[in-house]
Amino acid sequence: MEPRVIIVAMGLASAALGCTQPEPTAVLPIFDEAPAMSVVANGGSNAAVPLSGAEEVPARPTQARGTAIFHLDDDGLTLTYQLIVANIENVVQSHIHIGASGTNGAVGVFLYGLVASGGGRTDGVLAEGTITAADFIGPLAGLTMDDLIAAMQAGNAYVNVHTNDGVSPTNTGPGDFPGGEIRGQIR
Repeated sequence: MEPRVIIVAMGLASAALGCTQPEPTAVLPIFDEAPAMSVVANGGSNAAVPLSGAEEVPARPTQARGTAIFHLDDDGLTLTYQLIVANIENVVQSHIHIGASGTNGAVGVFLYGLVASGGGRTDGVLAEGTITAADFIGPLAGLTMDDLIAAMQAGNAYVNVHTNDGVSPTNTGPGDFPGGEIRGQIR
């Protein structure tokens, strides 16, 4: 089987963090707001996606950040992921959504949750696991892994992390954005 190529936008690690360019298969640090660049990692089977409030629609004022790391297995049927977050509070769920940059789309795959609101601060690995076509919902239900990978390659998929403090009203600030606090477009 030919290797798959997932092209993503990856932020550059901040010099202030003392980070060097990581190996493609390494656990990547949380990225800052540095300019993005397109990369094809490790023969095209790995991808890293930086998450920030600036990518949300509408943009969210938050110091929260994250990185979603994906690896497509050689068989092309299983997508392994790790979702790492920092400076975020009250995470309730995370997904891959199907939607172009600048738009909000429907949930296609759950990565984390749903858990109770008001959970407090989270730093580090939020979720990790594997995705197969059996996990697809919404616009991906009944489709194949090839369809998800095609959406990712076309820039029509994104990862976001939703927060909720459990107190009305919603959207009052960091830790209380049920529609999504941080997001990263998969490119």
